[in-house]
Amino acid sequence: MALDTANTFPADRELVLERILEASAENLYKCWTTPELMEQWFCPKPWTVSNVRTDVRTGGNTYLEMNGPNGEVMPQPGVYLEVVPNQKIVFTDAFTQTWQPSAKPFMVAIITFEELGDGKTRYRAVARHWSAEDKAAHEQMGFHEGWGIVAGQLEALAKTL
Repeated sequence: MALDTANTFPADRELVLERILEASAENLYKCWTTPELMEQWFCPKPWTVSNVRTDVRTGGNTYLEMNGPNGEVMPQPGVYLEVVPNQKIVFTDAFTQTWQPSAKPFMVAIITFEELGDGKTRYRAVARHWSAEDKAAHEQMGFHEGWGIVAGQLEALAKTL
């Protein structure tokens, strides 16, 4: 049974980025689910991504490290809550690996790909937070700018596949 990720959610806990990307849903999904490809687009430069491990299935684990230009390393463990190939990926940091709770859950991400034809896809990235404070912190960290830059990097890579 699929999770209900389309229901209404309090606006004070949700951030949304939506773009029409010039790439197929299949290629965008491939970029989201292939470790070697994720390393090429997942963080706004000059940050990089390394040590990507994915088990892309509902209940599967995901892990990567975001690396900053000053030596920062930010581990990003999580679990996939729902995976529909070429359509939807839902994951959370509420678990560090399958059903092991994290110390401080921050968000659930809902990524959708809606094929529009002519090589275009409606790309929607939603970050749902446990609290309004977490949402505000994510917004202040640069959600819109950062996730916007990353969407552009994703599109550029997906167009080459």
